[in-house]
Amino acid sequence: MRRLMLLRHAKTETDAPSGRDQDRRLDERGHKDAARIGAWIATHPPFPEKVLVSHAVRARQTWDIAWEAMKDRVPAPQVEILPELYGADPAEILDTIRTATAPADPKQLLLIGHNPGMHEIALMLTGGGDPDGAKALGDNLPTAGLAIFDFDVKDWADVAYRRGRLVLFVSPKLLRSG
Repeated sequence: MRRLMLLRHAKTETDAPSGRDQDRRLDERGHKDAARIGAWIATHPPFPEKVLVSHAVRARQTWDIAWEAMKDRVPAPQVEILPELYGADPAEILDTIRTATAPADPKQLLLIGHNPGMHEIALMLTGGGDPDGAKALGDNLPTAGLAIFDFDVKDWADVAYRRGRLVLFVSPKLLRSG
């Protein structure tokens, strides 16, 4: 069994001072939401053993703030910053998931990236599971939204479209209202 967690970066400023999209930073709500989703992850095992993060500032900040909220409660995962996650389409994201084995072979993997690719891959991986979560996820993968999938496979290389069981979809908005 493999568990995949797809996390979209938290809410950002409209424009970066540099004018470059990848330099956009989290805004105040983004900071709060990243901490909220990190605290949620820390209380809902199993925990990520490996984290793959887009090199964009907002994705790295999302991870740093989420990790700050969970670091005293969960084992430290291996973290890799991957430029190829920035602007990745579903096929590129799937390729990243399928090759997420070196050097260790994690059973739980967390990806932090961007829409539209993250939303599209989440929809494409869903092959069953939580119908309410699937309906909510069908509309959008919001900022700091987290989609959790289980795959009945022995190796990440066997992860495929429509083979994931959506365990849960959660977002800061759902956590605030629930």
